[in-house]
Amino acid sequence: MSNIKIGLQLYSVRNEMEADMQGTLQKVKEMGYDYVEFAGYFGRTAEEVRAMLDKFGLTCISVHQTYDLFLKEGQSAIDYLKTIGAKYSAVPWMGLEKHKGNEVFSQTVQEFKKVGQALRDNGIQLLYHNHDFEFNQFEGKFLLDWLYESVPADLLQTEIDTCWVHYAGYNPAEYILKYSGRSPVVHLKDFVCKNLGGGPVYALIDESGKESKKASKEDNGFEFRPVGHGIQDIPAIMKAAEQAGALYAIVEQDGTNAEPPMECAKMSREYLKSIGY
Repeated sequence: MSNIKIGLQLYSVRNEMEADMQGTLQKVKEMGYDYVEFAGYFGRTAEEVRAMLDKFGLTCISVHQTYDLFLKEGQSAIDYLKTIGAKYSAVPWMGLEKHKGNEVFSQTVQEFKKVGQALRDNGIQLLYHNHDFEFNQFEGKFLLDWLYESVPADLLQTEIDTCWVHYAGYNPAEYILKYSGRSPVVHLKDFVCKNLGGGPVYALIDESGKESKKASKEDNGFEFRPVGHGIQDIPAIMKAAEQAGALYAIVEQDGTNAEPPMECAKMSREYLKSIGY
């Protein structure tokens, strides 16, 4: 039996969370998820969020939060995470203009170090969650690798999104293993498409959990699927996550088609149970 704990990224059910956070969290627990990852709090105080989590026996393991908020709000932003019990804070995305190959990259690195240290001082680990564009290369190296090599591992660890690794044209299991010992949280996301690397097919979210930018979708048949219902080799990914020392695997499905989001989340959980997770 695996020691990896399974959670749900609540962005997957964001509309339900906004309409009825308490009811949604209750259903998430009933599906068999014991851990959750937030992407916005829909105006709720930290105390309100924590009370709902405690009521249903859920643990907030991590959040998606742009690092700029910690630069602006400092300890108050960190205290919110401490109150809801988050152990990790993942940068959900960062524009290409801040990555290696741009003049501001050195500033980006210093800001990551500052935020990473502030979080670490409060018992929280900073992570970075990738999309596919971080697999663009600069001087023969992925932008994502430049970031991880430029910030010390104790201040920045990985939250590898396996969908976007694969969509970029690479093997997600192999990439997880590349960061063995630095991959505490892995994102499980499944999909189908005609062509890998076909361009942006996602929306980006701001610090409140709202979609801040509608990305154009290439006509490549890309569709998100519940975990185990797409082209991902989930057993291989989970095996790699175990070997890499991952503690948590977080289910995320950015969008749905035939089935409603809550049903998709349930299907993902049931599949993972069927293969021993």
